[in-house]
Amino acid sequence: MTEEILMAVDGELFGVWFLIGAALVFWMQAGFAMVEAGFTRAKNTGNILMKNLMDFCIGTVMFILIGFGLLLGEDLMGLIGKPGFDIFTSYADFDWSNFVFNLVFCATTATIVSGAMAERTKFLSYCIYSGAISALIYPIEAHWIWGGGWLAQMGFHDFAGSCAIHMVGGLSALIGAKILGPRIGKFSRDASGKVTKVNAFPGHNLPLGCLGVFILWLGWYGFNGAAATSVAQLGSIFVTTTIAPAVATVVCMIFTWIRFGKPDVSMCLNASLAGLVAITAPCDVADAFGSIIIGAVAGVLVVFGVWFLDYVLAVDDPVGAVAVHFMNGVWGTLAVGLFATTSAPGNDTFVGLFYGGGFDLLGKQIIGVVSVCAWTAVTITIAFFIINATAGLRVTAEEEIVGLDSCEHGLPSAYAGFSIMDISNTMTMEVNENTDLGNAEYESASAVQKNAAVKVVKMPDAAAVSAAGIFKVVIISKLSRYEKVKKVMNDLGVTGMTVTQVMGCGIQKGAGEMYRGVEMDATLLPKVKIEVVVSKIPVDSVIEAAKKALYTGHIGDGKIFVYNVDKVVKIRTGEEDFAALQDVE
Repeated sequence: MTEEILMAVDGELFGVWFLIGAALVFWMQAGFAMVEAGFTRAKNTGNILMKNLMDFCIGTVMFILIGFGLLLGEDLMGLIGKPGFDIFTSYADFDWSNFVFNLVFCATTATIVSGAMAERTKFLSYCIYSGAISALIYPIEAHWIWGGGWLAQMGFHDFAGSCAIHMVGGLSALIGAKILGPRIGKFSRDASGKVTKVNAFPGHNLPLGCLGVFILWLGWYGFNGAAATSVAQLGSIFVTTTIAPAVATVVCMIFTWIRFGKPDVSMCLNASLAGLVAITAPCDVADAFGSIIIGAVAGVLVVFGVWFLDYVLAVDDPVGAVAVHFMNGVWGTLAVGLFATTSAPGNDTFVGLFYGGGFDLLGKQIIGVVSVCAWTAVTITIAFFIINATAGLRVTAEEEIVGLDSCEHGLPSAYAGFSIMDISNTMTMEVNENTDLGNAEYESASAVQKNAAVKVVKMPDAAAVSAAGIFKVVIISKLSRYEKVKKVMNDLGVTGMTVTQVMGCGIQKGAGEMYRGVEMDATLLPKVKIEVVVSKIPVDSVIEAAKKALYTGHIGDGKIFVYNVDKVVKIRTGEEDFAALQDVE
């Protein structure tokens, strides 16, 4: 009788822990939002937050309607679960805990994709493919693994989702980022289209990204441990879930320190997540030694993955989602077949290659990886091509440069009240506005085209220019042309320049935005103001050099203001009548 009571109490306790674990997994949505926002640029922060909110909310709707039945419904030939609406027709007998637990896992799969496709994806398109993942792509392959499908029947093992969740989300992210194309300015290419340089786009808020990693790590104890059935198994899972990411981060720190000369902060944050992803599948069957090896490989693999995407595949992944989730999802799934041991509490079935189990389990894991990858690649590619052909996947170049917060959500800034300076490689972007003058070469452009692209305001007359004097030249430049202007000024011998980051609108008019029904001031675009004062250097040489540097063949490339400083000084000292002031100001 006492034993029966203890078993009942134990069952109730683990039922409560199961739901607490689900809540921890839900809290990981906040972690993903913080990591993605911190690793991208400030102008897209609101868009990132909205996507991470909506993929859970949209996922909930789709999971209620179809996903839950396909995942855990009555098995049909080992392929799918039988769709049903028990949540509506038989709520009193419904499996509430299982629904919530699998729902939060489903949402995690969808949110992985947003990071790799950040900063250039239409919000509507994101909502559509997030719904497709939650309704069909994830539930069907998860049924194979956890719903009694053919992989489960075969003996494939993925305890918490290295394959079912992370690999699927990471592969979807890779395919989506490839179809979508890189952010403007990410890759420099030669005339043949070959990548000649990869440009770094630093995340705007590393503390936010770090906070996200810690939130995710905390949530991962629920992610991996919620399905534990004994205290001993839960304790072992907590140990492996701690060792693998810690070792991965240390190995990544050492590797980047040696490879790049300094320990890379953002890469180490990615490594912590990589170690967590890699240990997710084998967390219940691995021991401490296996966790160390799994984590060490993950710490190197994530660095390789980021490099491989940048320099070999030329795929732009702003947050490292593919390296973290896809590559380490594959590694973690295969690691089950290598490091599974019966010394892990609760494991009497799975034995990996390195513990005397031979190639049997490893072969099953390989079959699982290949089959799930094939399913995911085919279905998500079809989904992306349909979306691209209908709603379109990518925003316009102008919207991307201005930022998705403003263009997609009418949000001037996610940091209202703060002064934000964009120090990323926005300065190397090639602006593609709908203002093409038909000639991108300054030398062959007509005078009309040159003047339309770069206006010169308050130009002194020829006599004033040729006369000795001091002139102040103020150049308003796009961020993308600043480096060129600086170089030509240096080449002319201009040694003194004052550079200020300013906001303004010219040919692209600012538009009033609404926030909670209240109209806000016009949206201004980031510019650079360069001020130089010359005397010995001919002012017309400065103007011509600046016009040439600013020119891209588009209306609104820049503006130049020229002031005769001698004249201003004379007016202010009373040597000329006051009426002349109007000619200067």
